[in-house]
Amino acid sequence: MEHKLTISPSPHLFSRRSTRGIMGDVLIALLPALAVSVWVFGFDVLAVTAVAVGSCVVFEWLAGRFLLGDGGTSVGNLSAVVTGVLLAFNLPSNIPLWLVILGSFVAIGIGKMTFGGLGKNPFNPALVGRVFLLVAYPVQMTTFPPVDGVSGATPLALAKSGGLDAVDYNSLLMGFKSGSLGEVAALALLLGGLYLLARRVITWQIPVAVLGSMALFSAVLWFVNPGVYMSPLFHLLTGGAMLGALFMATDYSTSPMGWRGGLIFGTGIGVITIVIRLWGAYPEGMSFAILIMNSLVPLINKVRR
Repeated sequence: MEHKLTISPSPHLFSRRSTRGIMGDVLIALLPALAVSVWVFGFDVLAVTAVAVGSCVVFEWLAGRFLLGDGGTSVGNLSAVVTGVLLAFNLPSNIPLWLVILGSFVAIGIGKMTFGGLGKNPFNPALVGRVFLLVAYPVQMTTFPPVDGVSGATPLALAKSGGLDAVDYNSLLMGFKSGSLGEVAALALLLGGLYLLARRVITWQIPVAVLGSMALFSAVLWFVNPGVYMSPLFHLLTGGAMLGALFMATDYSTSPMGWRGGLIFGTGIGVITIVIRLWGAYPEGMSFAILIMNSLVPLINKVRR
């Protein structure tokens, strides 16, 4: 056995592009949404993002250096930076910075490095950190700064409580609404998603399945009782719909292989998201839906054939 083969984690896809190059494209695609978030919420956005990115990089280096024995070299592929930005996009701009550090530790330490690092983690690390903070610190995670003097409640929260009198779709599209950093700028996120599609970093199946199933399911309910249920467009432009469909559900490590698997995976996310939004305890369900479907990826990879 002089010659040993080292098999990397799945998925085993051939590409001439490096992980660093792919992660760099993801960061470029997130820049428009980051800019809109700064415009809406101010420079607190940059503080939250910088702390999240710095903490994720430090925790990944420490885990790689002292636990996995790779010398911490994995930080060079920029995946920890992407995790930090995505985690920040799932947080309010006024969240205490120590909670950002705690969420980063959970995202990297538990959601990623515990399983062996990039490519071995079954769940999206940023969402692991986000859901932990939401469950452990619900007040801090659901207290948002007001936008233009309007209440800090998100449109989804107002709709769920019956306190949404009218819908301004232009504000929903452009980002002038309360919410997490990455929930506000639907148009900017869509532009970033189109960039990733053009660069072939992601494929269309998962985003289309997520957004299409959300639209179809909510459209049926809206048609049956428009006085109770919100329109499909409202659901697509609010909460984590665009961020989840374009940037988080499409994570290589935690999504199925093949176009059939992608359609099944995305449809499940869309349906579960609407179910939680309408009948769950939380006004938003995208994070929970993605993590639930992440757990089903091994099964989807088998049955899709």
